[in-house]
Amino acid sequence: MAKRIIVDIFIPCFVDQLFPETGMNMVKVLEKVGCEVNYNPNQTCCGQPAFNAGFFDEAREVANKFLTDFSNETSHYIVAPSASCVGMVRNAYQDIFVKSSKLVKYRAMQKKVYELTEFLTDVLGITTIDGAALQGKYTYHDSCSALRECGIKAGPRALLNGVQGLELIEMEDSETCCGFGGTFAVKFESISTAMAEQKVEHALATGAEFIISTDSSCLMHLQAYINKQKKPIKTMHIADVLASGW
Repeated sequence: MAKRIIVDIFIPCFVDQLFPETGMNMVKVLEKVGCEVNYNPNQTCCGQPAFNAGFFDEAREVANKFLTDFSNETSHYIVAPSASCVGMVRNAYQDIFVKSSKLVKYRAMQKKVYELTEFLTDVLGITTIDGAALQGKYTYHDSCSALRECGIKAGPRALLNGVQGLELIEMEDSETCCGFGGTFAVKFESISTAMAEQKVEHALATGAEFIISTDSSCLMHLQAYINKQKKPIKTMHIADVLASGW
């Protein structure tokens, strides 16, 4: 890499509290490909839970803090291991700041926000992480946020194709929602569980050992169903996969 790229990382609330190893593995991968990684300890949430629940004033307060935490005069990229949070910042923030004096500041930041895999493939042009290795067959879950909000589909598969020992077997309806949807899983538990069951059964039908995706929220939901039903498959975040073997 001719020029060292500086990256500010955003670690979502649930990754910070429940899957900190995924955040650490993202850092490991970014440093592996030559990036200088910065972490602002003042960061908190992107505001998505409040926004999706209809608490727009509260969401605006959190969004303003995010803008403060991640705005700087340099052109640092902002990278997160969550398409869901990236989708919130890229898309929902447009509604939050549309009539705000901070709109110009937000537009400048909006262009720099990326989910990990799209940053690797679309910005750095990388499809292989040297040394990445994991033995087994996997199937891929296209999260709603990655696919529909961020347009991410080919990139993660290209990166996983470069992982030594992994074999992709596509499952039926890989683009169908897993049923998590944040508060949807709480408000509509039976529907959410049925959607998780369908997703896991489609994954099991491939004979895969792993379900891999870009979003820990989806994987958390699916793993909970897998654990309760004692199914012979496990979930893995793509950052954890790319950091395996070296």
